[in-house]
Amino acid sequence: MTDDIGYLDNALTYYASRLKALSVFRGILANETVSRFCELLSEPSPDNYGRFVSSLYETTDNFTEFMLETVAEDENSFMLRLAAYEEVPSCVEKAAKAELAVLQEISRLTPEHIQRGMGENYIYAVAGWKTSEINFLEAYTDRMSSLSTRGYGIFAKYHTFTLKNGKLVPVKNPDPQRLSQLSGYRLERSKVINNTLALLNDKPAANVLLYGDAGTGKSSTVKAIANEYKDMGLRLIELNKAQLPELPVVIEKIAKNPLKFIVFIDDVSFSSDDDNFSSLKAVLEGSVSTKTPNLAIYATSNRRHLVKEKFSDRDGDDIHAGDTREELISLSERFGLKVAFLKPNKDVYLGIVQKLAEEYGIECTDDLFMRAEAFALRRNGRSGRAAKHFIESVRSEM
Repeated sequence: MTDDIGYLDNALTYYASRLKALSVFRGILANETVSRFCELLSEPSPDNYGRFVSSLYETTDNFTEFMLETVAEDENSFMLRLAAYEEVPSCVEKAAKAELAVLQEISRLTPEHIQRGMGENYIYAVAGWKTSEINFLEAYTDRMSSLSTRGYGIFAKYHTFTLKNGKLVPVKNPDPQRLSQLSGYRLERSKVINNTLALLNDKPAANVLLYGDAGTGKSSTVKAIANEYKDMGLRLIELNKAQLPELPVVIEKIAKNPLKFIVFIDDVSFSSDDDNFSSLKAVLEGSVSTKTPNLAIYATSNRRHLVKEKFSDRDGDDIHAGDTREELISLSERFGLKVAFLKPNKDVYLGIVQKLAEEYGIECTDDLFMRAEAFALRRNGRSGRAAKHFIESVRSEM
């Protein structure tokens, strides 16, 4: 405990050395707030004090809770072994427990502790922070027991990701769409939900193709499902078509992760000579490098067969042109589940309008429905997107 040090002149240097000597949890030193605290311990000046507190305030005013969360989210060799249900060497386990004790002690340092080492400069340190009596070993052990739902590293903090320069990058402000906000297509949506629940419950889950008319809620369905079940351990990785060749690498990165993943490919279609075609085909056929039970591919498209075929493609010198065409148009057949989202009829469309209107406190009248129909005609037909845009236009007039 901090009292054991007695607050000697070199107490802060002592704690700085303990932080710098971390091995298992060394990754937390890359955290900006932890780094600034280490600088403050090494050189307790008003400037370093202000930098640290400012950084801490960006997330919380409780230093103990901040340190525990940072430690719990750290992706290290100890955690990765636990997540993969591998045996942890005794020396690694011993080091992890010892470092947790050190970090617990450091997390309880108060502003007064730091100000003692600042000498007369303490009068400039007016901002403070809270600390708590939390047992880090117990809290960390509890966290490790729920890795399959809470995750670790960036997967503990975020639930939606994209790929950038070969690395998974979190989406800090994902689309907040929820299932309760979606109208119509209940039967179609239930098929995708049930498949997702099978994935989350370690049951066989299919790769899913959501196809049909534009604006019918295909993409919204996938994003809403990701938001709905994130607390059950679901994570979403969105790729564009050009990134499909990198898909095997992405799968390899998450293969041993205890969480469940949806790889989402939005608005996908291919030309007959598209090199990305074979990348998706290999994954859907389940090549050796892409078989993993914690992942499913969800793709959306306005085309049922995904491949754009032209009359000119039927010409040429391909001896087995029929076989080639069959291979191209059968890509969609490699999805275990195909769900059609077609343009709604009048009753379904007006039902969507009514739900959205009620959600925003707009009175549902015959005039409103007539205007909604006219709006859809001007927007190339009825769709969930047309209904949403109509209600938004009505709200702007209020």
